[in-house]
Amino acid sequence: VESEAIFHGFDPAEALVRLRPGEREHTIDIADVAEVLEREGESIALVLLPGVQYYTGQAFEIEAITRLAYDAGCAVGFDLAHAAGNLVLRLHEWNVDFAVWCTYKYLNSGPGSVGGCFVHERHGMQQDLPRLAGWWGHDKESRFRMEPGFRPILGAEGWQLSNPPILSLAAIRASLDVFMEAGGMEPLREKSLRLTAYLEWLLAREIGDSVEIFTPRDPRRRGCQLSFRVKAHSGGSGRTVFEKLEASGVTCDWREPDVIRVAPVPLYNQYEEVYRFVEILRNAL
Repeated sequence: VESEAIFHGFDPAEALVRLRPGEREHTIDIADVAEVLEREGESIALVLLPGVQYYTGQAFEIEAITRLAYDAGCAVGFDLAHAAGNLVLRLHEWNVDFAVWCTYKYLNSGPGSVGGCFVHERHGMQQDLPRLAGWWGHDKESRFRMEPGFRPILGAEGWQLSNPPILSLAAIRASLDVFMEAGGMEPLREKSLRLTAYLEWLLAREIGDSVEIFTPRDPRRRGCQLSFRVKAHSGGSGRTVFEKLEASGVTCDWREPDVIRVAPVPLYNQYEEVYRFVEILRNAL
């Protein structure tokens, strides 16, 4: 985002308004968003937020934020890297202007695979809307005539720059087929709510105050991820505990300076695996 501001000749220190948690808080409340928009909305062109915050696992209230942004006269977009394949998303219904995401996390396509984008039809149907234009976004019927000018494909396709790698698309297609076999995002989200709640309950029962969870406790305000810190009195550093987890075959994630991220994924994780993880964590502390 800073580089975009610089590209357009702005100083990021002046052009960007950053939302930060309050003192002794880990997450951003919808009231924080509303307060900033009420105070500075007239000077804000674009509200850009994540669907799920990568560090804390907080799920933002996309529909409510979109309404607040429009009431303040702002366009609104979302980075859905940690939300696509994790949450139920109704971007068109929620009136979001645009969104982008990667496919190598919850969509299982592998590192380096292509990303995706959503452009609301009120923008996607405008052929004269300024954009960075590429030949793959040009009208398919006349693309290879190599004529002067750019005639975009209607919809989000008109923002494509070049042809995508076919092998990466094959991985995405295979993954999406599995999502459909599982019934789509609604039943997967229902399982996810139960699976992560089970993990949270087990951590409280078996680990107690040896770890501090700072992902929201309200299931509606998180995806499948829980982020936690190992407390100093537990006897081992967070990094040491993480390395023990890895050595025991657990796939989780370390984020500096002191955070372990765990995400039981409903598409392929089971309750038994969650139970086994907590056992391994207890032994690692």
